[in-house]
Amino acid sequence: MAASRIWTIGAVAAGLALATGGAGAQPPGDPVKGATVFDDHCSDCHALGGVGQGPNLVGVVGRPAGTDPGYHYTEAMTALGLTWTPANLDRFLQGPRALVPGTAMSETVPDPTQRQDLIAYLATLQPKP
Repeated sequence: MAASRIWTIGAVAAGLALATGGAGAQPPGDPVKGATVFDDHCSDCHALGGVGQGPNLVGVVGRPAGTDPGYHYTEAMTALGLTWTPANLDRFLQGPRALVPGTAMSETVPDPTQRQDLIAYLATLQPKP
């Protein structure tokens, strides 16, 4: 198993331990399967814990769109004015440019189950205090 994959599964386990502490804190979906969806659809551009070609996705669930301080967003994203709730992420992942015309993101996750799993995984990724 690749080192990054081991870290990903470890991050899921740690995130689940934190996310299950509060009622309703974890969105539906399988975060372990979501880690695979992340690897398949997101990891080429998005870093976890740092900036890649796309913004850092640690802490994205619940974060206002276009506000990761280490990333230079398009004007369309910074002007969006919404928060990345599970529902908004689901809409965005279906068709980023339909929700945010002018966004740089073009990758979609067309399968609704994969989107749900991916969002559950992203919800486990929280910044260290």
